[in-house]
Amino acid sequence: MENSMAPHTYTDCQIENVSVIDVRIPTSDTLLGSDPFHKKPNYSAVLTTIETNTGHKGISVAFTAGAGNDWIAYGVKDLAQLVSGMDVNTFIEDPGGFHRLLIDHHQLRWLADGVSRMAIGSIVNAMWDLWAKLVEKPLWKLLVDLSPEEIVKCIDWRYLRDALTPDEALEILRTHYDTRESREKALCQKGPKAYSTAGWLGLTDEQIIETVNEVKAAGLDCFKMKVGQDLEFDKKRLAFIREAIGDDARLMVDANQVWGIDEAIAHMEALAEFRPTWIEEPTARDDVLGFVKIAHALEKHGIGVAAGEQVPSPVIFKQLITSGAIQYCQIDATRLGGVNDVLAVILMAAKYNVPVCPHGGGIGLCNMIQHYAMWDQICVAAHSDTQVVEYLNFLQDDVFIQPIQVSNGAYVVPTVPGWGLEMYPDFVEKHIYPTGSIWRGREESGSIMFLA
Repeated sequence: MENSMAPHTYTDCQIENVSVIDVRIPTSDTLLGSDPFHKKPNYSAVLTTIETNTGHKGISVAFTAGAGNDWIAYGVKDLAQLVSGMDVNTFIEDPGGFHRLLIDHHQLRWLADGVSRMAIGSIVNAMWDLWAKLVEKPLWKLLVDLSPEEIVKCIDWRYLRDALTPDEALEILRTHYDTRESREKALCQKGPKAYSTAGWLGLTDEQIIETVNEVKAAGLDCFKMKVGQDLEFDKKRLAFIREAIGDDARLMVDANQVWGIDEAIAHMEALAEFRPTWIEEPTARDDVLGFVKIAHALEKHGIGVAAGEQVPSPVIFKQLITSGAIQYCQIDATRLGGVNDVLAVILMAAKYNVPVCPHGGGIGLCNMIQHYAMWDQICVAAHSDTQVVEYLNFLQDDVFIQPIQVSNGAYVVPTVPGWGLEMYPDFVEKHIYPTGSIWRGREESGSIMFLA
């Protein structure tokens, strides 16, 4: 197989500058994004741009719910010192080594996962975007065209070998490698199947129905609702939603970690009559044993457990996947340490037959996760029978120059090079926190002092 990791044409391409911008949107005004814990979130993103001396730019976003966005921005600025002046070939020839340079820094490693890993992922994801633009391919196509050996070299295997060895990963990838072109052609025609998060907790029934009807018009037949605030409220809302979407539509529910273990089981047994496909984040993000207990209890009701948007490392994913704690793997584009981490999780999920149903939402997440869904369904799971990809119908058209699109119930496959995260300069300028015009005179409502 050809080696696409060492293009010698980029030897004079060096990282010249890394810019980091704190962008916040006052979604707390509309309650879009609201759930039991995040009652009035301000959807926000750390916008990272890596610029080279050749005029190329690699872009990434790291999504947050507002306050704390500046914590990640500081981390990215600090890490930028490690890559400033670096030859881009250093990354392209060994993405795995680049990833370990940041993940294993002998002082920063003490900070563990969470904000630290998200900051690292910002740099890593921007580098992958830069590489994809240099070869003029969408990110998904760059991944699809890499050989199995190149993919495996990207991954840090130290803590994963007990669940998936590099040889097993190679076997998964090689099994599907020679037939990937036919799947790529088919998936480019129909796109990865999408589902809509329509039922934000703070919205009225009328607002939810408006969203449901809008996405139904685009062909979607899978819907997710927020639950967990009050059982009787949840019953009434799910009855209302089930009637609106019909008996044949797929319905998922999401508690955003609001329950304890036994509480989650009791609440979901009471909601089983509405036939939810999964309960997402029923309890604390890192309680693997708790997820196992919930999954076993709900199995007889045909309800699966989904999680991943706040899982902070591939190691926790390993435990969730291998223990049977989750039946749906929701990789997130910016929670982990970038592309390298996510590749590992998708491969582990394939070995244990856990469908990868990426977490979207936020600002920029849907734009990124479609690329992972494409790679998974072409090269790893190598089918589209069980996967759905989260879709939100806001913060797109007026934000991104190349917004995501859905048609016939699926994502329209992106064709622009890289992630496709370029934002309109005017939008960025207005939403820079705290100096943008959107925030003038109301700075506190975007800060840690804003209490719901």
